[in-house]
Amino acid sequence: MKQLILASASPRRAELLQQIGVEFKIKAVDVDETPLDSELPYDYVRRLAIEKAMVAKAFYPECGSLVLGSDTAVVLDGEILGKPYNQEHALTMLRKLSGKSHAVLTSVAIIGQKEECIVSESKVTFANITETELERYWLTGEPRDKAGAYAIQGKAAVFISRLEGSFSGVMGLPLYETAQLLKRHGFGIT
Repeated sequence: MKQLILASASPRRAELLQQIGVEFKIKAVDVDETPLDSELPYDYVRRLAIEKAMVAKAFYPECGSLVLGSDTAVVLDGEILGKPYNQEHALTMLRKLSGKSHAVLTSVAIIGQKEECIVSESKVTFANITETELERYWLTGEPRDKAGAYAIQGKAAVFISRLEGSFSGVMGLPLYETAQLLKRHGFGIT
């Protein structure tokens, strides 16, 4: 029986894996998430997922272990909107997203006997958000540790007028693609 290691401290990723009946252990890892000079968003999320999985794999060198790393980026007009470092940063990001469509890229890397990585791309459209709504949303605490300063599965759902793509991918782990990767690597999905 193969063992799956989730290279993430994200409670959302853990919840999503549990949702599809996958048993796993968690090995949170710390990697530098600073984009490289001239790095495209697609390459950025792919690199981070692989790096996270590789760092965690070093703790589980046995052949039967699969390590899953993932990363999510909110991208507006080519700019990666990371996690906000304070209230003003979060509100600035949300103002940029207000009334516009943006991409959410989520990568999933599996490292076992071989390495494989996919990137799921979704398009999210926000309605216009008032300053009062932005302030109230900040006070919920939800934007503090989220890429793009919002959680689609939370209170920010009221701002989202359209989603094209993977809801779970926007949350942080595209379940269809993850299940396909796990199956290809011999990990049974019920």
